[in-house]
Amino acid sequence: MSTNLRGILAPALTAVTDNFQIHKERTLAHFEWLLGDGCDGLLVFGTTSEGNSFSVAERRRLLEDAVDAGINPQKLFVGTGCCALSDSIELTKHAVQIGCAGVLTLPPFYYKELSDDGLFQYFASLIEGVSNDRLRLYLYHIPPIAVVHFSFPLIERLIAHYPGVVAGIKDSSGDWEHTRQLIERFAKRGFDVFPADECTLLAALRIGAAGCISGTANVSARLFQTIYTSWQIAEAEVWQTVVNKVRQVFLGYPRIPALKAIIARMRGESAWKNMQPPLLPLPESERAGLFEQLTDAGFDWPALRGRELL
Repeated sequence: MSTNLRGILAPALTAVTDNFQIHKERTLAHFEWLLGDGCDGLLVFGTTSEGNSFSVAERRRLLEDAVDAGINPQKLFVGTGCCALSDSIELTKHAVQIGCAGVLTLPPFYYKELSDDGLFQYFASLIEGVSNDRLRLYLYHIPPIAVVHFSFPLIERLIAHYPGVVAGIKDSSGDWEHTRQLIERFAKRGFDVFPADECTLLAALRIGAAGCISGTANVSARLFQTIYTSWQIAEAEVWQTVVNKVRQVFLGYPRIPALKAIIARMRGESAWKNMQPPLLPLPESERAGLFEQLTDAGFDWPALRGRELL
C-alpha cells in the first residue's frame, strides 16, 4: 500500500514583514492552523506561497524552522523547482534530508519551447544529483505561468526510468480534459494526480485523483476535506456547488493578495496583507467587495475558527 502523502494540501501562504523578510512566527502559526483545519498536508514554497520570490537560503531556513517547531515533515511537500539545476538539487536534497514527504518541482521555466529530451535531462540530472531512494518527486505542471509543459510521453519516460521516485503531478493547467486524461492514464499505475482547480475536486476523486493542491485551501480546506472524505455520497454534489461558487469569486481578484486579505481579517493582523515584490496587496477599495461576494457565495468564514492564534 502506498504511504505517499495524499488528500487536501494547501500551498501555504508565507507571511512577510514590512521589509520583505519571512515572518517566521506568523507563517508557522498558519501552517499549524491549516493542519488542524482540514489539510492533510502542506506545500511549502509553492506558487501561492510566493516561493520563487525567496532565496535558496530563506527557503532552507524556514523549512528547518517548521520542523524544529514540531511540524511533522511527513506532512510537507516542498517546492524545489528553480531555473538553475544546482539550486533545484540543493533544495531537493535538503527536503529529503529533513524527512519531507516529497518535493513539487517546476520545470526550468525561463527558456521556452523546450524539447522533451532537454526536460528529461534536467529531471534525470536532478534525481541523480540527489541520489536518495527516499526522494518522492512530483511534477508541477503549470503552463499558464511557467509556459513549459510536461507532455504525456515525457511523463511516461520519467516514470519508466525512475519508478516510485517520480511519484505524481500537480496539474495546474486549468483544463479539466487534461486533468482527466492524466488520471485515467496514470493513476492506476500508482502515479498520484492532484488537480489544482477545486472545481474539479469531486469529479477527479470519482475517477481516482489523489486529492487536491489548491491555493484556496488556505481558507477553505475544511470544506474540501468534507468532499475528499465523503465523495461517494449524494451530499457531495451540494458541497461541490458551494466550492464552485466561491472559486468564481476568487477568479475576479488576484489570488494571492485576496487570500492574504482574508487571512489578515481572520487573524486581525494587518501585516498579513504584505506581499513580496513585485506582487502588491489587494487595494483597500476591493477588500469589502471581495468579502461581501464570498459571503453571498456561501463561503464558510474561518475568521472565528482562527482567533485562538491571535
